[in-house]
Amino acid sequence: MKFSVDRDVLAEAVTWTARSLSPRPPVPVLSGLLIKASGNEVSIASFDYETSAKLNIVAEVQEEGETLVSGRLLADICRSLPSAPVDLETRDSKVYLTCRSSKFNLAAMPVSEYPELPALPEISGTIDGAAFAHAISQTIVAASKDDTLPILTGVRVEIEGSTMTLLATDRYRLAMRELTWEPTDPNISTAALIKAKTLNEVAKTLGNAGQMNIALSDSHELVGFESGGRRTTSLLVDGEYPKIRSLFPDQTPIHAVVKTSELVEAVRRVSLVAERNTPVRLAFSQGQLALDAGTGEDAQANEILDARLDGDDITVAFNPVYLSEGLHAFGSEYVRFSFTTPPKPAVLSAQDDLEGDDGRDYRYLLMPVRLPNQ
Repeated sequence: MKFSVDRDVLAEAVTWTARSLSPRPPVPVLSGLLIKASGNEVSIASFDYETSAKLNIVAEVQEEGETLVSGRLLADICRSLPSAPVDLETRDSKVYLTCRSSKFNLAAMPVSEYPELPALPEISGTIDGAAFAHAISQTIVAASKDDTLPILTGVRVEIEGSTMTLLATDRYRLAMRELTWEPTDPNISTAALIKAKTLNEVAKTLGNAGQMNIALSDSHELVGFESGGRRTTSLLVDGEYPKIRSLFPDQTPIHAVVKTSELVEAVRRVSLVAERNTPVRLAFSQGQLALDAGTGEDAQANEILDARLDGDDITVAFNPVYLSEGLHAFGSEYVRFSFTTPPKPAVLSAQDDLEGDDGRDYRYLLMPVRLPNQ
């Protein structure tokens, strides 16, 4: 195999594909990138039994063929090369890479031992990549990072016709985001549990490439994403996801509206004195919101913001990290808090102006920390 390609093109392709490599591969060959040259294209692929990634680039191919080489090492080398054409050639179980005066030779791994890449399932529909990436970023903040509960490390994707709903929870908060897409079957009704880590990578690497194809296998075992010549697949998380939609209250008699940017900064400041696992208290009354954190014997902080309150005065307390992460997911001018009673979960939603209605496409439910008098 022998081909020439621009350094920036090769470096980007190798770096993107290598991101899917496992840090602890079960067998040595899965630390490698499979490189195939054919026609005027070179494909670069990675696989770790759970996820795969594949990208085709245009190159000047002199000799067709394939090789398998250490992915992380090749990525480091490509990033360090000068900005010039790169020649890559295989001879006698070695991979030779030349860029101007820089020359490397790497040991090739046995291609015959590399497993076959999973095929991309049939396309289920398309979605705007940027909109999907934004929805993912709003949802995965609530996904659990505790690998001992693998089901909660996933995001449940529910599809009913042209409506797609993303749901995530770590038992202390819940995020739900609805958006539209274009299914190939207008009557599609299905659900899939996808790793939050996988969706995060999809958002970062495919979200800005325009329209994205989403492929769900009929066996509900595999999901695939394809955009801008890049393709990635992932095994779905196995298990029954909790029925969390019912946690959203049907009625909320108390509503408070606060300017989002002001609240984000206020929470950041007062939480500086909040020790580990201690909450930030929010006291809503007519016309204002009082925030405070800390105890009498240690450092304390408090701040007052303007707020609009409909309903009775209410005081609640939240984990400052969970509250802050939820607030950062909103890009709206205002955020609305909807309450039933102080010990019950609060629902946060976006609001464009102080007097308007809140948006229903994204909701962030947050469990309060019980105060001594509640």
